[in-house]
Amino acid sequence: MTVSESGLGSSWTAREIWQQPTTWPRVAGVVERLRPRVEELVSAALFEASPRIVLTGAGTSAFIGELVAPALARHLGRQVEAIATTEIVADPRAVAADDRPMLLVSFARSGNSPESLAAAQLLGSLTPSLRHLVITCDSRGELGRQWDGDENAVVIALPEETNDRGFAMTSSFTGMALAALLAFGLDVDVEELARAGAGVLGEAAERASAIAGAKPSRLVYLGSGALRGLARESALKCLELTRGEVVGIADSSLGFRHGPKSVLDDRTIAVVFLSTDRYARSYDEDIARELVLALGPNRVIVVGDADSGTCGGAQVWPVPGLATAPAAVWALAAVITAQTTALACSLALDLTPDNPFPGGEVNRVVRGVVIHEFVEGVS
Repeated sequence: MTVSESGLGSSWTAREIWQQPTTWPRVAGVVERLRPRVEELVSAALFEASPRIVLTGAGTSAFIGELVAPALARHLGRQVEAIATTEIVADPRAVAADDRPMLLVSFARSGNSPESLAAAQLLGSLTPSLRHLVITCDSRGELGRQWDGDENAVVIALPEETNDRGFAMTSSFTGMALAALLAFGLDVDVEELARAGAGVLGEAAERASAIAGAKPSRLVYLGSGALRGLARESALKCLELTRGEVVGIADSSLGFRHGPKSVLDDRTIAVVFLSTDRYARSYDEDIARELVLALGPNRVIVVGDADSGTCGGAQVWPVPGLATAPAAVWALAAVITAQTTALACSLALDLTPDNPFPGGEVNRVVRGVVIHEFVEGVS
């Protein structure tokens, strides 16, 4: 099914959601062409004594780090930290708390957010050795231009179509996440991933429209491990595209019971992402069954493989294939369920998905941020 046939409009947002499976092979091609330089940078960073690997970005770009960090940690056999640029800028000394060298990986759709620029500059001044991998969707953006040509940096500029024109990040999210996994050498079957994404899109319009038709006031997204980052991105898409009229809430499958469960009411729909990791998945299935008892089976959706019938009768939104893939890879197809749901809810509320805030209350590239001078030793 094409976007024009989907019934979810032909906005830039809709087109950028639908284009994702076709952009992923192009992303892989960009990374492959830069592989020698990326491998040289990463090898040099890992050769140093006790290096730190920090993944950063703001908003959706920060959630990319949360999503891919566990897979990178397993692959590299090293701790990988996901720290938002907003946290780095507000308290840089807490991030650069020791004298260890750092490999910083920055995710940025445009690279023009003030925090994206300031975070790298601050860490560069506070660490003895900073190497920087920039993954961006805009080769003309300020972050890419600042670091392009630096001997201790590599800029991966993704295909132009990933630089989403819509308000919310969609293909930029999956494109940058895939680029990070490939850049660090994970074995990703990109063709299988594209087939899975296309499979999700084949049912997306009908399933997303049904959720929007139930008129939820709250959408709860839950997942374990890497999928907590997916849940946070999913909740943000809901908030952004519905202008906050449908409240998106995210948590881990275990953490949700510790207070956030209070949000449940008779207009809540809960979505649980089922991990491809068997151990983590057991906790996802537990909370899904508990939610069915609290909300009823029609208000609980599990996103997983076709064999997801152990969740107390919850509705199943299947992601075809990828059953043995790392959770971070599976998530790139699974996030389409949340993207299309947010789009359908936006349209049901008679909003404009490409510009849900015509008054400028929230912007595509953040505004109003003042970067204050950081003076070492002053608290």
